Amino acid sequence: MTTLARRPDPRPRHQQIAAELRAEIMSGALRPGEQLPSTPHLVGRFEAANATIQRALQSLKDEGFVRGHAGKGVFVREKQQFIVEATAYKFPGSRGYSYELLKVDEVEPPNDVATALAVPGGDRVIMRHRLLLHDGEPVELSWSYYPLAIAAGSPLEGRKKIRGGAPQALADLGFPERHFEDRISVRQPTTKEVEGLDLPADVPVFRQFRVVYSDFRRPVEVSILIKGGHLYELSYQQDT
Repeated sequence: MTTLARRPDPRPRHQQIAAELRAEIMSGALRPGEQLPSTPHLVGRFEAANATIQRALQSLKDEGFVRGHAGKGVFVREKQQFIVEATAYKFPGSRGYSYELLKVDEVEPPNDVATALAVPGGDRVIMRHRLLLHDGEPVELSWSYYPLAIAAGSPLEGRKKIRGGAPQALADLGFPERHFEDRISVRQPTTKEVEGLDLPADVPVFRQFRVVYSDFRRPVEVSILIKGGHLYELSYQQDT
């Protein structure tokens, strides 16, 4: 049975072709290290001009999906998608994670953050802005917010990294993290996100809106986490 498109794909042809090849790489149809079909083959397959194919391949190169080798061809990247485990905090160390603390400030939170933290309108909170890296490469920008009633005078308010991270600081304050809930959306990045995460053009980002709860479902932290959508997958696990 033929499915009729609700509307034609409005993207330029090179973006459509790049999307087809990207999907094949992500599904494993084109394996890590495998050489892509020749340009004449792709011209025939997609019924497109040579220049259009080259633009599509350049997009994939910019995103890190393929690598060009002079005189040999274009090859799928050796590495698989980097899987980012969705945990409340990633501890620096042997797994290759590290943090850069970009800013700590007392701010009026965005409306969705204030609602999730159950703080009255106009109240201020502590905001910690960080960059997460993996093996030195930027993975995630985050903005974490804490009620002043909890964070005032604590390491969460300090302008330095916290030993054991925010979970340890909250536990020391009597608010151990019990669980978190994520809402995930996808959108185009802001200029700050493009520059901070070193994103290629036209790459969307994951936006995770995370609420961390302590005992009695008291919200103690809200984080907005931004990740590039081109090289990463989110992994969620739940014990049953």
